[in-house]
Amino acid sequence: MILDSETKAVELPDDHGTELRLWLRLLTCTTLIEGEVRSRLREKFDVTLPRFDLMAQLDKVSDGMTLSDLSKRMMVSNGNVTGLVERLVESGHLDRRTSETDRRVQFIRLTKLGRAEFRKMAAEHEKWIADIFGDLSPKDIRELMRLLAKAKGSAQRSAKARSA
Repeated sequence: MILDSETKAVELPDDHGTELRLWLRLLTCTTLIEGEVRSRLREKFDVTLPRFDLMAQLDKVSDGMTLSDLSKRMMVSNGNVTGLVERLVESGHLDRRTSETDRRVQFIRLTKLGRAEFRKMAAEHEKWIADIFGDLSPKDIRELMRLLAKAKGSAQRSAKARSA
């Protein structure tokens, strides 16, 4: 049987520090949840997670946003976003227009079709996430959110101190 890194770390705790075991637990949870969401999006809607994420960003703004702003929000390069945008424009889910003041700038927005299809996916996605976390009580979720916020703050402080 092949074991994941987290399981190996738990079985041999002396080989791994507490913080490393925490990191592996977070990574394992993220990988499991992301894999499940990817699989369900593919099976139910024939959509990739990056495409869903791009549409989610655009659903938040009715007027759309620049390609550059979109890539920043998604935390990926313009090049990664460009291919996704091209395919979604071709399928009728996105509208792309060039800025009147700067021909280098492109504005991207969801079409009516894109917004309608995204909202169907988003409603299902919300149900899936509720199902995935269904064994956690509201109290568990609040406590986990509190601890994850604390962990995020710690990571941000560490990154800031390293770059200073």
